Amino acid sequence: MRIENCHLCSRPIYPSKGITFIRNDARTFRFCRSKCHKNFKMKRQPRKLKWTKTHRALRGKEMIVDQNLLLGQFAKKRNVPVKYDRGLVERTMKAMERIEEIRARRERVFTRRRLSGKAVRDKKRMEDAKVVASGEHLITKDLADMDRVKLGEAAEDVQVAKQSQVLGEERLRQKSKRRMLVNGGAEEEMDVD
Repeated sequence: MRIENCHLCSRPIYPSKGITFIRNDARTFRFCRSKCHKNFKMKRQPRKLKWTKTHRALRGKEMIVDQNLLLGQFAKKRNVPVKYDRGLVERTMKAMERIEEIRARRERVFTRRRLSGKAVRDKKRMEDAKVVASGEHLITKDLADMDRVKLGEAAEDVQVAKQSQVLGEERLRQKSKRRMLVNGGAEEEMDVD
């Protein structure tokens, strides 16, 4: 059972899944889903699509694994059967364990480096909160002054509104329409809005 990778987004494609596209020059492209296939047909570059692994790796969002750590020699296509050799199996198992150790160590370093920026921001936010708490008496005075100014403006607005009120009853102006008769008189009056 061979698990292949999508040509566009590098996701694993399991047997009997995905789409296979064979070009006229007999080159085969495997896609995990129709989204990748359509983007390939539109000639889009995986490096420029934010959701692909190559874009994430280029921007430092994805942990980049070296080619020699990809277990390339283990996942290689072998058409010729390899004769069982106890030493070879032992060396392979040791190599696989070593590769897993290296991968785990790199992953820890990668996540620590990614999260270090968040820790610095949180620390700065805490320091700012302490500064605000220590100088709160200065801020309350300014806030009280701002409230007094707002109340004064509101009182002025009420006075202006009282002055601008229209005395009496307000009526909407309506147009009226008359129908002229042939003998010179007007028949009905009709209000038109």
